[in-house]
Amino acid sequence: MSSESIPAVLTHITAQAPIVPAVNAWRIYLEDQGRSPHTVKAFAADVLLLASYLPPDRPLGDVTTQEINNFLDWMQKVRSAPCSPKTLARRITSIKAFFRWLHQYGVILIDPAEKVVQQSVLSPLPEVLTADEVQAVLAAADAHRNATPADARYSALVELLLATGLKKSECLALSPNHIDAEAPEGALLFVRYASPQHRYKERKIALPETWLQIYQEYKSQYTLDDRVFPWSPRRLEYLLEDLSDEAGLTKHLSFDMCRWTCAVSDWLSGVEHNKIRQKLGISKIQWREVKMKLERLVGQQGS
Repeated sequence: MSSESIPAVLTHITAQAPIVPAVNAWRIYLEDQGRSPHTVKAFAADVLLLASYLPPDRPLGDVTTQEINNFLDWMQKVRSAPCSPKTLARRITSIKAFFRWLHQYGVILIDPAEKVVQQSVLSPLPEVLTADEVQAVLAAADAHRNATPADARYSALVELLLATGLKKSECLALSPNHIDAEAPEGALLFVRYASPQHRYKERKIALPETWLQIYQEYKSQYTLDDRVFPWSPRRLEYLLEDLSDEAGLTKHLSFDMCRWTCAVSDWLSGVEHNKIRQKLGISKIQWREVKMKLERLVGQQGS
């Protein structure tokens, strides 16, 4: 392999190097590739845990498949704080990715993690609303909107969540200037993050005209200075709980349920899968599990 194809961070890493310097090089490489800070931190920590298990002077090129399997067995059965199946699956992914990277660029001749068996673990499926339940929730919200005195807050909140799939933290951080009702391509919602490490989650989402009408009513009823929903997280959760009761749901309506319902609705409507991922603001790695869950949820909707 030509030296030009080798990342600069690997220039001084050889098969005789210890694991820790190679992990530090890998961390820089992942950051340069635009991986999320959370992913980089988790992946590096996983491989550093393996390094702490192996003898401190063990060279990269001497690590064996059996040692990696012994480490994974130790984490599950011997370590004082056993890891969950989901964490174990991620650590296997991290270790395999690390050694594959070293092998790809010729640092090691044999990939010791190649034959390590990957373990995939899916967390339980989230609950979503059926089409009939969505209509019942919207009707309950409309009742508040048409009451005397009128309160469009319920409709503004739940219809925004069902249309955009926002997370609770994103909803709480919304400012009125994040809404562009005059955008040439149609009304847009801009999801912003104050912390630079979360800038990769920033995105814009199309807003339905019906929600804009509700929003105008809502603004006339409440003073919105810095935030679109100037209440505590618990107060907004109570609003959703009220709608659960008033709609006669047996489910507990929540931000997360609205987010998943939005994704399922988009999937059933034929929205391109990558656009759903971008709308939710998740990475391609996170999308793997989310996509599998959506496929199962969509299957349940059709059964």
